[in-house]
Amino acid sequence: MKILKNTAIAFLFFGMAFAMGYFIKTNAKSLIEYETKTPRILSIENKTVVTGKVIPEDEVEIKPQISGIIEKLFVEEGDLVTNGDLLAKVKVVPNEQSLNSAKGRLSNAKLVLRNAEVEYDRNKQLFDKEIISRQNFDNVELSYNQAKQNVENAKSDLEIIQLGSTGGSTIANTNIRAIVPGTILEIPVKEGDQVIESNTFNAGTTIATVADLNKMIFEGKVDEAEVAKLKIDMPLKVTLGAIENKEFDAQLKFIAPKGNEEQGTVQFKVEGEVFLDDSVFVRAGYSANASLLLEKKDSVMSIPEALLQFDRETNKPYVEIKDEKGKFVRKKIETGISDGINVEILSGLELEDKIKVWNKTEPFKLDEEEEDKN
Repeated sequence: MKILKNTAIAFLFFGMAFAMGYFIKTNAKSLIEYETKTPRILSIENKTVVTGKVIPEDEVEIKPQISGIIEKLFVEEGDLVTNGDLLAKVKVVPNEQSLNSAKGRLSNAKLVLRNAEVEYDRNKQLFDKEIISRQNFDNVELSYNQAKQNVENAKSDLEIIQLGSTGGSTIANTNIRAIVPGTILEIPVKEGDQVIESNTFNAGTTIATVADLNKMIFEGKVDEAEVAKLKIDMPLKVTLGAIENKEFDAQLKFIAPKGNEEQGTVQFKVEGEVFLDDSVFVRAGYSANASLLLEKKDSVMSIPEALLQFDRETNKPYVEIKDEKGKFVRKKIETGISDGINVEILSGLELEDKIKVWNKTEPFKLDEEEEDKN
């Protein structure tokens, strides 16, 4: 009886040991079969895309030289003009105080002239009779001539206030003309609007904006993290939102020396000369994207950037490679430039290494009940 009891205990012990060993062995196997990828030799380009717009290289605002009211507009937006073309005519509305002052000066000048003329005639007779000296007569004659000139000046001042120019002026200030050739981009005024002259204390009212649409530039903003990689004369590729399947060559011409903070980041303005062709008409203000090539390396070892993992403590990259026993082991690597899809491997890997695809997503499967419903 005792022998049977010991035998039963032994069988029970061996059964438990076998079950534990089987459980440990089966749980040691990976429940997920991971795919692997090997490094490849590729050319990697690090590009950045800058958003902005295309604008004329030079825009000139035409402003009046005299205040008044727009009497007539001779052009419309989109018209081509050359230097000297008449754009508008301004009707002068004289200031009442200035007008009264000018009339008063003219009246005073006429009174002085009348008195000087009488004095001149009397002294002329005395001089002819050799009663007064030549010097005295010359002084009287000078005063008379000055009085006549003052009357002419007062008349001119009054005419300018009333009409905007004198009768002898070759180009009246009331005629607003183009000072550069180009296209009329904008006419912010209409007939009947009041305009203010451009002077030292006032920029004046813009009557028209003229620009040459054959000379366009790209204007955009670059983040401070990338501006140090830019260089003058770098090539750009510009695409316009309004023109599909068309890419324009451009060249970087300006990088702002000072940045401006926008939404928590510092942005630097950049400008590039756009090389246009006659196949399309580019309008001022089109939204545009410019692609800048920051770095390029040919024939370098690279892997998909999605294979990278990062240590939680050091934040340094690593990958898991498959060893001879079929297990995945961690391996530290050093990376170079990236194009957002592939990343350069500087050290840590060989071309034969099999890298674990750790973040592969499984296809979504519906439950049997949902499949039956569909």
